[in-house]
Amino acid sequence: MTYDEFKKIVSISKKEISRQIWETNRSAIKVKKEEKVIGNLIRIFDAALEISNAKGFQAMSMRDLSAKSRLSMGAIYSYFSSKDELLHLLQMQGRQIANKILVDQISLVKGPAQKLRIAIQAHVYLSEIMQPWFYFTYIEARNLAKDERRKAIESELYTEKIFIDILTKGAKLGIFKISDIILTASLIKAMLQDWYLKRWKYQKRKINVDDYAEFIIGVIESYLSRKVKRSRACRT
Repeated sequence: MTYDEFKKIVSISKKEISRQIWETNRSAIKVKKEEKVIGNLIRIFDAALEISNAKGFQAMSMRDLSAKSRLSMGAIYSYFSSKDELLHLLQMQGRQIANKILVDQISLVKGPAQKLRIAIQAHVYLSEIMQPWFYFTYIEARNLAKDERRKAIESELYTEKIFIDILTKGAKLGIFKISDIILTASLIKAMLQDWYLKRWKYQKRKINVDDYAEFIIGVIESYLSRKVKRSRACRT
């Protein structure tokens, strides 16, 4: 599967994301015309991510958000009562969408080797489509309130657990030769994060998203096929 093929089969447009937020939060949003809500949510989220990724969410004021989104302060408060509520929705909705798509894609194939390949590809491709959100979530994690930080950590561990489960099954079936499942899953996660955190570096080197996904897959498959002296394959 290539990135272009992935985009054709995965519905993750800004409009679709905003519609899901509208459907989930109808009672809290004062505006009732669906198309207007969706259009303005796109403007608000785009503006919030752009400002936050430039100077940080905490430094962003609602006035900044109003100017960047070209919506009045009153209009913005029709959708969110505070910055904290906006932050919560940005974090929650992005996590739910990314995790659901990742799990759905993995469920389409059989066998640990193929599941591992699809999991890596889908994560890299998702982070390319949702790059501003992935970057925002990672950078802002340290500034979150205690409850939101806990949810962010749980989401990070949830993704890692997906790889742990695939690696564990592959090791038990003798498909993967692995010395430490948890460390391997952590390494995969770190390599995946490097794409959306340092995208500029790869763009400068003319490495595209398909190249990067295939490189990670090649590295991990090579590692998992090597001979190991002492196996702790079932350590989880």
